[in-house]
Amino acid sequence: MALKSPICRLSWVQPTPPRLRQPAERCAFLVGQPLNISFPVASSGKETFKRLSVIVSRKLSGLEEAVRIRRARELQNSVKLKKRPPLRRGKVSGKLPVPDHIPRPPFVDSGVLPELSSEHQVHDEEGITRMRAACELAARVLDYAGTLVRPSVTTNEIDKAVHQMIIDAGAYPSPLGYGGYPKSVCTSVNECMCHGIPDSRQLQNGDIINIDVTVYLNGYHGDTSKTFLCGNVNEPTKRLVKVTEECLERAISVCKHGASFKKIGKRISEHAEKYGYGVVERFVGHGVGTVFHSEPLILHYGNDKSGCMVEGETFTIEPILTMGSIESITWDDGWTTVTSDGGRAAQFEHTILITRTGAEVLTRC
Repeated sequence: MALKSPICRLSWVQPTPPRLRQPAERCAFLVGQPLNISFPVASSGKETFKRLSVIVSRKLSGLEEAVRIRRARELQNSVKLKKRPPLRRGKVSGKLPVPDHIPRPPFVDSGVLPELSSEHQVHDEEGITRMRAACELAARVLDYAGTLVRPSVTTNEIDKAVHQMIIDAGAYPSPLGYGGYPKSVCTSVNECMCHGIPDSRQLQNGDIINIDVTVYLNGYHGDTSKTFLCGNVNEPTKRLVKVTEECLERAISVCKHGASFKKIGKRISEHAEKYGYGVVERFVGHGVGTVFHSEPLILHYGNDKSGCMVEGETFTIEPILTMGSIESITWDDGWTTVTSDGGRAAQFEHTILITRTGAEVLTRC
């Protein structure tokens, strides 16, 4: 479950796409513009001036040319997408009961959003064993939730199924009661960046939905999320989802004992920007373990954050990418956060354990 960042900075601005050139221009390996010049020419004893056009150009590198051609072809072959109506709130039902014998996190029923813990969560062998168990359950629940995604299913139905699977395993759904959150899972559809509250809205053919699952088992939280495709999704949206997952995997690949946290944001932003996507800065990853949200805060964009990873600690990486603006609007329910321009957003999340030589993904099925 993403944490709202307390850090403010300037937003990344998406570059303007290149102008689509005419066929003759697209074939050239030289780019430039005409320069009109005149010079004297002798004709029948008189001096006249003849105007010629000269192309002043520069040579593109092979990589630049390949990118330029690919973008030109995508623009040329793209089909105008049907504009979808904006996301609307459905009816939210009451929270589901949890059997009394299931242990609850300390924040449940307080209605108060807990303060961020300043302690990094570094575990001993027993703690790691319990973290693995909680994360393994979260991964299985998320995998099951994904099988429910299809047109006409409501997000409330997904929440109910997820809730039942979690309590059947003797665990507690961590979002339920966290700062007053009313449901057991977050379901964020289309332009919803994160923290969407399950309701009566039916999923539509062509939607995307991020399902964010966190379970509390034997005193430890396991946290993970994934964006799923609903029915026949258009190619640009599929690409957004694919690149978002790639960003997460690339970020995990740089993690190990002694690595600096800022490498995570660098790797994510570099890959996202190659495809013209924005990286949301408002929501961050976080430490997770016996406490739901703690330091370190994991920034997914380029940054100069100090600090290094330590063997035995656990935290989440959960980038959100957008097709348009990274600016957001939070609904008056205090949770549902959507892109300001209605552009689609995708998110993936894993909980990882730092080792001496790399990172163990605890929430991978």
